[in-house]
Amino acid sequence: MNTINEFAAWFGILAGVLSGAVAGLQFKEEHWLGGYSSWRRRLMRLGNISFFGIAFLNIAFALTVRALHWPAPPRACAIALAAAIVLMPGICFLSAWRKPFRHLFVLPVGCVLAGVIGLLWRRVMS
Repeated sequence: MNTINEFAAWFGILAGVLSGAVAGLQFKEEHWLGGYSSWRRRLMRLGNISFFGIAFLNIAFALTVRALHWPAPPRACAIALAAAIVLMPGICFLSAWRKPFRHLFVLPVGCVLAGVIGLLWRRVMS
């Protein structure tokens, strides 16, 4: 059941390391992407760190079900949380490129919310 979340977690960690390494090649440039506090650079940093943050959520999700023996939530909740590992950084990077993409943040937030609510709901209702 949680194999997808375990895979998503490790994919996110790998993608976070790789995206950080690539972006890190330019971080020494003071005015890269408009400077340290620019919208574009902040969104690039957020995209990078979101790989790790959502990876840890996926690991916590999988371990909660497996190690703590919580009831497994609906598969759609596990898939939604796994999808957030691509959606959140992807929308961050797209928003850094073109600001109107920021309106799509509802998608990864909704996916994370679905995973968390599904997990808690099954625990409370069991």
